[in-house]
Amino acid sequence: MNKLKFYKFQASGNDFILIDRIKNGIILKGNFYKTFAKKYCQRKLNVGADGLLVIVPSKKGSFKMRIFNSDGTEAEMCGNGARCAALWARLTKPKLKTISFETKAGIIESEVCGQKCKEGNLNSIKIKMIDPFDLKLNIKMKVLDRDLTVNFINTGVPHVVVFVNGLKDIDVNGIGSAIRFHPMFKPAGTNVNFVEVINDNLINIRTYERGVEGETLACGTGATASALIFKSCQTPAAVYRQKNVNVQVKSAEKLKVYFNKDSDKINNVWLEGKGTLVYKGEISI
Repeated sequence: MNKLKFYKFQASGNDFILIDRIKNGIILKGNFYKTFAKKYCQRKLNVGADGLLVIVPSKKGSFKMRIFNSDGTEAEMCGNGARCAALWARLTKPKLKTISFETKAGIIESEVCGQKCKEGNLNSIKIKMIDPFDLKLNIKMKVLDRDLTVNFINTGVPHVVVFVNGLKDIDVNGIGSAIRFHPMFKPAGTNVNFVEVINDNLINIRTYERGVEGETLACGTGATASALIFKSCQTPAAVYRQKNVNVQVKSAEKLKVYFNKDSDKINNVWLEGKGTLVYKGEISI
């Protein structure tokens, strides 16, 4: 029986199992990762996580990160997962001066700073996101017999953003699921973010994550999408240079989203927040 080594990371309340396929030396083929994610991401019955990160070789970056949701589906990108991968690289590859890695959505650059790197607990992990696309504002749709106005953007994965009042009372799972599976977003579906504006530089969000099929404590691509939609709805034609927005997620942490905006073009998008290596372990397979 083989021993598969793994890491458990968390970033802003998003938690992940990480497997370094490069060093494990075990050949894993077929649907192994899909099956593994569905089994070991189950909370209470197993390790428990929002998703599985798999590190594989890459010719385009330091490594390639694959992300599998807890339901076994593979996603193109995960913001907080990417921050965990950057922290893993900082801990295991300390000689790397720069850390950039491949995802299905594109190349991700990262900056890892802080005073507690050796302990695996960092107060600043920044990743440069891909340039967002498919920005659509003020979409009219009917959900659960109510008329809604929503917004859409792809920050590596698709996200709907809905502005609300009384965020704590929103039925995130009920309404989120109805939007996630709405015919308008087929076949891929979408993540759904409910956003309450606090002031010009702070928003609170709650996120329904596709693939997890429920609310999570945080979502990096969702925080990014919400910040970009927030500013785009405020002043659609405005020009910003490294504008930043604070995004408070359900875990109560504030993520920071930085970006440039020139009219409707958004680029140089960075996501910043904390991350932790929770523990290391082995699984018999």
